[in-house]
Amino acid sequence: MSGEVPNHGSATAGTGRVSRVRHRLRGPRPEAVPVLVGRACALVGVLDIAAGVFPRFRHSRMHAIAEVLPGALGPFAAALSLSTGVLLLLLAHGLKRGKRRAWRAAVALLPAGAVAQFTYRHSIVGVLISLALLAPLLRHRDQFNALPDPRSRWRALANFVLMSAGSLLLGLLIVSVHAERMVGDPSLADRITHVIYGLFGFEGPVYYQGNTSWTVAFSLGALGLLTAVTTIYLAFRPEHPAAQLTEEDEARLRALLERHGGRDSLGHFALRRDKAVVFSPSGKAAVTYRVVSGVMLASGDPIGDVEAWPGAIERFMDEAKAHSWTPAVMGCSETGGEVWTRETGLDALELGDEAVVDVADFSLAGRAMRNVRQMVKRIERAGYETRVRRVRDVGEAELERIRRAADDWRGTDTERGFSMALGRVGDPADGDCLIATAHKQDDHPGPYGDLRAILHFVPWGTDGVSLDLMRRDRSADPGMNELLIVAALQAAPKLGIARVSLNFAMFRSALARGEKIGAGPVLRAWRGLLVFLSRWFQIESLYKFNAKFQPRWEPRFVVYRASGDLPRIGFAAMQAEGFVNLALPLPRLLRRRRPSGRRPCAHGTTTERNVRAA
Repeated sequence: MSGEVPNHGSATAGTGRVSRVRHRLRGPRPEAVPVLVGRACALVGVLDIAAGVFPRFRHSRMHAIAEVLPGALGPFAAALSLSTGVLLLLLAHGLKRGKRRAWRAAVALLPAGAVAQFTYRHSIVGVLISLALLAPLLRHRDQFNALPDPRSRWRALANFVLMSAGSLLLGLLIVSVHAERMVGDPSLADRITHVIYGLFGFEGPVYYQGNTSWTVAFSLGALGLLTAVTTIYLAFRPEHPAAQLTEEDEARLRALLERHGGRDSLGHFALRRDKAVVFSPSGKAAVTYRVVSGVMLASGDPIGDVEAWPGAIERFMDEAKAHSWTPAVMGCSETGGEVWTRETGLDALELGDEAVVDVADFSLAGRAMRNVRQMVKRIERAGYETRVRRVRDVGEAELERIRRAADDWRGTDTERGFSMALGRVGDPADGDCLIATAHKQDDHPGPYGDLRAILHFVPWGTDGVSLDLMRRDRSADPGMNELLIVAALQAAPKLGIARVSLNFAMFRSALARGEKIGAGPVLRAWRGLLVFLSRWFQIESLYKFNAKFQPRWEPRFVVYRASGDLPRIGFAAMQAEGFVNLALPLPRLLRRRRPSGRRPCAHGTTTERNVRAA
């Protein structure tokens, strides 16, 4: 890694260990008051729901508390207690994160509950409970100033699905807990039908003795109304779309990469157009990121002059604090990890290793390269030929054919990639990118002529490239990926390329050490788990594929705030990389194909960096 780290304080970040540096803490840690208030609202919400659902609960030892909770209002106690509990539960997470809109909703809800308590039940205790929750909200209102998250209309659909499912289950519970007052013995199908009818405000096939029918009807109606109101609100509120790079931002990033792009092999991936960017005050450094499920996810090292990295990192952390996002960095280098941990007090954990091949040292000779050498010769004898060119040297018609082939040969319905993928192929602005293609003449050519496989590399400074995507025709002979990597490495000297970054191998060191003689039981168990997970995430196959080319391994780290954030960060990273897709995509036949040369939008397709070893 070129360049020296600016001496702004001591730091440690080592391979295979967690960095525990805590100098100047700038991380947006949640304040104690919002967290406590959020938990209190969640607790009150659960008690309200229990008071509204379970008849015995209202006559238990918790009776004195449950009867005076906000929402227990006379003859409509069950329905209003239930609806208030659901609303408080919905607000609890936003209050924990210090969200301003959640604060406003809670401030409006609690006084309404207090007034209702006094009006309908003349309950002073109920008023005091509402005011007890309201007091810290008003006193510490300055701690509830987090701005909204990026959002879209998909949030309304997700709310409708989740609330409908929750209302159905909760409604079935409400219907069933009054079994002793049921007329007859209705079946499960009758109870479900009664719940569905009740959510829409109609009477169902289940009947009760006394006033229980009214209690159940109001409770089900309240659940249905909550589902409708929250869905309508989310559907018609103003959108806050995910940020994307503007043309000006992209131009500034490209200028930084021209001067400092050789520092990090992942630098060019900062030009993904579904990322946002913050610049240092001097404009000499930048951090790109995407917000996923409340996680502000950066990737790789900051772009630009390493002396200006602290300024860009501080802007990143300020943005995370303003929105109450969880900050995280995926795949930064050891140098980047040192700067991040030193400047923010965050922690760093080794995530895996990047395979880098020095072109001058690469050769197919020797026993270690025997398998690759034999595979390449076999494929060449089968009639395949390769071409390695810069994007600017490929004709537009051929580029369009390559784009369509890369899309159709994708192994999954969802495009994958974020931290180590560019998200486009053949863009006019990416003329320095490298394309390696495999061709074979056939008596019955397919829709893409003689094209059989594609490798796409992005620039890494002036003398390197970094692998972006690998695609091949599934009917082609095995070994296309090996063939094209070898072709790219052999053509590299003529193109002025001295180093080639291949795939990222997650947890490589654990896999490598776990299979050696003398590995302890813990390490072997950890390796066994990774091998098991490789059935779905290609952990072991990526490591073994990269190892074929005898690379040097460069460690990469994840930077995070606290150990408790790691599951959330991991889930957000899987969403960003395309392994988890919570949206409902259009059918493939209905998707609009993007014309070549157009600038993709914030939600444009991404590319898959993972290789499927042949």
